[in-house]
Amino acid sequence: MDTVATNKAGRREWLGLAALALPTMLIGLDLTVLHLAVPELSADLQPGSSQLLWITDIYGFLIAGFLITMGTLGDRIGRRRLLLIGAAAFGLASILAAYSTSPEMLIVARAALGITGATLMPSTLSLISNMFTDPRQRSFAIAVWMINFMIGGAVGPLVGGLLLEQFWWGSVFLISAPVMALLLIVGRLLLPEYRNPDAGRLDLTSVVLSLVAILAVIYGVKEVAKGGSAGIALVAVAAGLAVGTVFVRRQRRLAEPLMDLTLLGDRVFSTALGAQLMGLFVISGMQFLLIQYMQLVLDVSARRAGLLIIPGMVVAIATSLMAPALARRWRHAPVISAGLLVSGIGLVAVTQVSADSGVGPAVVGFTIISLAINPAIALTYDLVIGSAPPERAGSASGMAETSSELGLALGVAVSGSVATAVYRGLTSADTLPDGVERSAGPTAVETAGDTLPGALDVAAGLPAPASTELLEVTRDAFTRGVQVAGAVNIAIVVAMAALVAIITRRAGDEHRDTPS
Repeated sequence: MDTVATNKAGRREWLGLAALALPTMLIGLDLTVLHLAVPELSADLQPGSSQLLWITDIYGFLIAGFLITMGTLGDRIGRRRLLLIGAAAFGLASILAAYSTSPEMLIVARAALGITGATLMPSTLSLISNMFTDPRQRSFAIAVWMINFMIGGAVGPLVGGLLLEQFWWGSVFLISAPVMALLLIVGRLLLPEYRNPDAGRLDLTSVVLSLVAILAVIYGVKEVAKGGSAGIALVAVAAGLAVGTVFVRRQRRLAEPLMDLTLLGDRVFSTALGAQLMGLFVISGMQFLLIQYMQLVLDVSARRAGLLIIPGMVVAIATSLMAPALARRWRHAPVISAGLLVSGIGLVAVTQVSADSGVGPAVVGFTIISLAINPAIALTYDLVIGSAPPERAGSASGMAETSSELGLALGVAVSGSVATAVYRGLTSADTLPDGVERSAGPTAVETAGDTLPGALDVAAGLPAPASTELLEVTRDAFTRGVQVAGAVNIAIVVAMAALVAIITRRAGDEHRDTPS
């Protein structure tokens, strides 16, 4: 009993967790807030189409690319030190972005935000592993950490909308500066320092290889999600996988690798990492499609569509807080498996959406998916961090965050591609109304058969009978695509739930529920 008592976190650790909430919420907020500012900054800076893509995408690309590097760097130079350095740099980069006077300047600032942002998430997660050594407290702390990220993503559009109503577009970046300044003050007072005393030098060749591999794969996946060139996407993914193979071989030869591949040999660690990736795969893909469905099929405004997904996030916060208690009673693996299976009920609801069903099935479906998968993901983070030795917690955190980024990107790309393939299969020249070609020509038929937004543009220029018929056919086709994507994801969550139950039962995760 005395050993358990000495491992309990005190008031300073819980106040430290509150300090770690600052960068966690900010990263979640920054991932969503920019999209609202795009029209205003476009009118002011007048970026070209490719420049605008770089402005919106480079932040997420570089965060994903540097997560493994920054997680391992924290093990070497100190996790609190890296967090505070990153916070200071992130605040300065935010000011640079806010006062950018050209597209090129804003792209550079967003790149700096991505690199410095990659220092924040692994540092916060690995510091939690040092501050909360009691498994029960650590499970709850990680759930709180994840909730803060969800809150940041949820309030991003609301905060951004309020700022843009009162100030110029740069204000959405300036909100980061005071938050990072506060973190610099309280972080030194409340957060412990930890570094691996036996860590060697950082292998710069491995850093470059990991960056190229991750960026190439993520770029290829996002190219598919945007409906870009399939050839370019395949080349990018293939190149990324090839470079990744070289990276893995190099790690096996190094005495001090950038990524500790022995962690993947732990069945609990690798299974939790896979469940985390697939959970985020499902939730991101469904959110992406359901928001489009509500806007394009049901003609719901963007603001209302955003508000309609908030109930799912609210209940997810509650269930994520409950997850550690459930895991203590039934162990992590059964709770994770149950969460994945319950999310299948929400996916069944998604398969019932139609062009005239209203928002009910979509909102109910996403709410069930969110309330079931998010606590499961919180527990996978707990397993990942708990399975790693303390000196490699930063590396494990970087791997977990990279897996999360890949899951988010893959979910949008794959679910979007499935829905698009179904849509295009149902909107050929033979199935679209004859009045489209007669009124607008063969180009209009091709445009309408490519995407639903294209069909809506074509319909706006057609006479009433042909317009109405085109909208019925294309909206029904898009809805069918959403239904099929939902069905594919049902198969994924059922298969992943079975794998988690089988593999972790063999490996055993009872040690995760016993205070160490």
